[in-house]
Formats: sequence, structure tokens, C-alpha cells
Amino acid sequence: MIRDATTADIPRMIEIRAAVRENRLSDPARVTPADYRRRLDDGAIWVCEVDGRIDGFSACDSRDGSIWALFVDPGREGRGVGRALLARACAKLQAAGHATIKLSTDAGTRAERFYRANGWNDRGRDIRGEVLFEKAASEA
Repeated sequence: MIRDATTADIPRMIEIRAAVRENRLSDPARVTPADYRRRLDDGAIWVCEVDGRIDGFSACDSRDGSIWALFVDPGREGRGVGRALLARACAKLQAAGHATIKLSTDAGTRAERFYRANGWNDRGRDIRGEVLFEKAASEA
């Protein structure tokens, strides 16, 4: 079940983000609980809950049309959780009027392969070397 996240979900989202094997934050202090709360205030963060346990979350930024986060508990990967969460975030951005959705991810990762396989267009690299992707909101 995908639902809007709440402040009570923040510790689990932080736990999932810290547990991933790829796209790990080199500096965990770079993303704070306040960053999660801001997206909660914007209604732009969701969790996938299965049997009372949060298996993953996604968040977007309606200001610039970007996906801010898409993370799945490593023990729950491969079950469609990430795909469903991404669709929810993309729908929010399209409803907010964005014609194009963008995101970035580490190069050489499963996430990069996932986005390529699902029609996201490579737009180069950012200053950290992450792959920049874009996709028409109508196709996301």
C-alpha cells in the first residue's frame, strides 16, 4: 500500500536510506530530518507499507520538477515497490504542471540501469559525477 508519509515515518525513511548498497550518502548529515519534513509539508513524500512495515519511500520537489528520493529496503527489492513509488512521485509532478521530470543517480549502479531501461534520457553528469536523467511527464 502506498500512502502519504507522516513525521512518524521519518526515522524509518532515514534507516532505509542508510541501508542501501548503492547511491549511499557520502555525508549522511547532508540530508536531515528537516529535509524530510519540508517534503511532508509539501505533500510530496510517500511510503510503501506492507504488513505494517515500510519497505520504501519516494519524494519529489514540485518547485523544480525533480525526484528527490527513491529508496527501497535492500531486503525488499525486486517486488515492484520502487516502480510504484516512482510512479506516484511522477504523477505528483505532472499534476503540478511539469512537462519534464528530472533526477540524478550514481553512475554504474542498478538505479542507472533501471532508469535507462525505463526510457529515461541521459542528459550528462552533474558536478558530483551523477548521471542526470529526464523524461517527459506524460511518459513517466
